Amino acid sequence: MSIATVCAPAADWFMANRAVIILLIAVNIISFTLYGIDKFKAQHERRRIRESTLLWSAALFGGLGAFFGMRVFHHKTQKPKFFILVPLFLLLQCALIVLFASGLYRRILPLA
Repeated sequence: MSIATVCAPAADWFMANRAVIILLIAVNIISFTLYGIDKFKAQHERRRIRESTLLWSAALFGGLGAFFGMRVFHHKTQKPKFFILVPLFLLLQCALIVLFASGLYRRILPLA
């Protein structure tokens, strides 16, 4: 089995789902930006973004942006619900993307 055979379903999926990819990129940019804005507001003693909003941005397929936002801005890295949930959301989202991009979901969820 060659690498081309293994990667072909994923490449086809990505080409067929450009809108999904653009949406994922946009959600992650928004999530990353929210963490940066909240860090700025914390440093300047302004009204903050709710923790629930930050976590929801990570949970709704913004896990990568939230993870990098935490690292780049050194923000919320000491809070257990953030350093546990954000990487967990990211892992789950990666697993779902691999599941759908590879076509493995057809074996697990026989929809058609």
